[in-house]
Amino acid sequence: MSLFSKLDVPEDLVRGLDALGISTPTSIQASAIPFLIRDGGDLVAQAQTGTGKTAAFGLPLLTKIDPANPKLQALVLSPTRELAKQIGKALFQYTKFSQSKIFVEVTGGGDKIGEQVARLKRPTHIVVATPGRLFDLLELGALQLDSVRHLVLDEADEMLSMGFRKEVVRIVERTTSRRSTWLFSATFPEKIQRLIADSMSADPKVIKVEKADVVNRNISHRYVICGREDKDDWLANFLQTQETERGMIFCRTRAGAIKLGSELEKRGVATGVLQGDLSQKDRDKVMRAFKKERTRFLVATDVAARGIDVEGLSFVIHRQLPEKRQYYTHRAGRTARAGKKGVSICLIEPNEKRDITELERELGLAFKPLDSE
Repeated sequence: MSLFSKLDVPEDLVRGLDALGISTPTSIQASAIPFLIRDGGDLVAQAQTGTGKTAAFGLPLLTKIDPANPKLQALVLSPTRELAKQIGKALFQYTKFSQSKIFVEVTGGGDKIGEQVARLKRPTHIVVATPGRLFDLLELGALQLDSVRHLVLDEADEMLSMGFRKEVVRIVERTTSRRSTWLFSATFPEKIQRLIADSMSADPKVIKVEKADVVNRNISHRYVICGREDKDDWLANFLQTQETERGMIFCRTRAGAIKLGSELEKRGVATGVLQGDLSQKDRDKVMRAFKKERTRFLVATDVAARGIDVEGLSFVIHRQLPEKRQYYTHRAGRTARAGKKGVSICLIEPNEKRDITELERELGLAFKPLDSE
């Protein structure tokens, strides 16, 4: 008997998971799926990138849809276009063996709004959208939210930190017939607490992961003590030894990411660079080359990397530690996806060893030097 079957996931969806090679529920899936399928009420869940949260809300959401009803029944809000597309693709894959067709539309900025308006004229059961583009579509009268029964706010902290609070609040207000709101967030700053209080029932189901589970347990956390002027040499040498492995290198600033990408190219290391000044067209070009493995390494800033999902990354390197500690979990979560192993490597200067100690204490991690067994 499938472990997902024991969580009350219907057999057709279990077959879809099997086809994807997904057989063992993650911690957040094991906690959220039974409640959402059996009860389906308001939920507040702590979940990081890479913990399987898409299936945690996506599988139960599919069980709530009536395929015979052509009206919009569920709305998923996502902070970025890339993540929205990832969610839409996952929902499609889960339903591969379903007898009744559930229609999902993805709407995000950067794509032609006219084409999205045309697609939304067809029967649509679930819309996955970024807040800004969804609000544009509402203003155009391209869709109505009065039939939405279930609202999912994915990576809610990221949506608010990107400045979408006004749009999210207005969208919540327009889902007047919703029966439930499911909020997934890695962190719970005051803005999130206020959103929960304003948009959800007084006593939602709360799922909080243990500190040891905040970051994927399949990730090995390592550090290298390296002088600031030696980091580029170390990175170039390390990447040149990675025969077929793929990974991401994080920088704090756009200028730093551009400079590092240029340095690596000079040393013969083909590298894509993702930073906030790129146009959507150029961003898509960089991501397409990385996903198709024409480039095996991607240099990115925290902001530019929001919402991207690339499978099969063996490592993440932090050229500098992130400004905010919660970003470490977002960065590290790019590796060790779908049950695989991965390594997160921090390049630290001698006086930053205390920062590693802080990360260990705050996130319940254990860091080791990279060259240790």
